[in-house]
Amino acid sequence: MLHTRPPFLCQCPGSTTRLVAASCSFLHTAHIKMAAAANPSAVRRAEDVVEREMSGRDASHDAAHALRVRDLALSLAAEQGLSSPDRLLIVELAALLHDVGDYKYTKDNAEDMSIVEQFLEEVGLEEGQREEIVAIITGMGFKNEVSKKLNAEPTLEFAIVQDADRLDAIGAIGVARCFTYGGSKNSALHDPKVLPRDNLSKEKYMSNEEKQTSINHFHEKLFKLKDMMKTEAGKKRAEKRHKFMEKFVSEFYEEWSGRA
Repeated sequence: MLHTRPPFLCQCPGSTTRLVAASCSFLHTAHIKMAAAANPSAVRRAEDVVEREMSGRDASHDAAHALRVRDLALSLAAEQGLSSPDRLLIVELAALLHDVGDYKYTKDNAEDMSIVEQFLEEVGLEEGQREEIVAIITGMGFKNEVSKKLNAEPTLEFAIVQDADRLDAIGAIGVARCFTYGGSKNSALHDPKVLPRDNLSKEKYMSNEEKQTSINHFHEKLFKLKDMMKTEAGKKRAEKRHKFMEKFVSEFYEEWSGRA
């Protein structure tokens, strides 16, 4: 079970004092400032790396995606009560850099951590910090849980970054990203003859050789993410986004068949 910090008292203007999970916007802003305060230079330089390395990609995995995941991660961290500047720095850098070496955008279809590892050394992080960030990035992908090979019980920092990335894969943004990526690969929206794959292996999930459709991605991955969230804050947010996708896919099939 993940270790989470207890909620604390919030006294928002115009509200009664109550226990909350740090969901107020001013608390989120404070956590963003706190994370940057631990090493503002490293954060700024990480943002530069993201812009440089991801700017030429399609909009499903571009720099804007990394920035959204960073913001989600810091917001989840606030709700989970994570407040240490050093811990928040790990969360922020891992979230920003998590897709820089994404296998979907490398020449040999393999994850490339060289840019991230070089960057973490250049900004002067301690060895333990570098190793933790790399472990989060290399272990957080859906493909790793598909293989059912988790290296160890996830830390709270790992869970926060992973949940943030998965939240950006579902809901309205997730729908937009799914069809954006499918379009970039010239995938069909839907083909009734191509069924969603069951019991995907890591190798099959990563393969680009089989013909697939964008709508199948909802069944193969996106609809599964709600139940794979690890933090309580992530689970709560995933509920709304999941319901949106269910309604969208239901309407999609209605319109595809000519019934709507």
